[in-house]
Amino acid sequence: MTESDIIRRIDTLEERVAFQDDAIETLNQTITKQWALIDALTRNVERLTDQLREAQASASHGPQHEPPPHY
Repeated sequence: MTESDIIRRIDTLEERVAFQDDAIETLNQTITKQWALIDALTRNVERLTDQLREAQASASHGPQHEPPPHY
């Protein structure tokens, strides 16, 4: 293997490493955004679950199927 072959191989490896570093950074940013979204959605689901429980509790204590006043 000649010196120029070695230099060419090193250049190729450096290009691959640079591409992989960029790909890893892009994936990291994507994952960070997804986790932020998952956290927000989880909080929304918990809030909606609490609201549903409150609505069910108040409905079970309220009037039960009374006929409208015009009957």
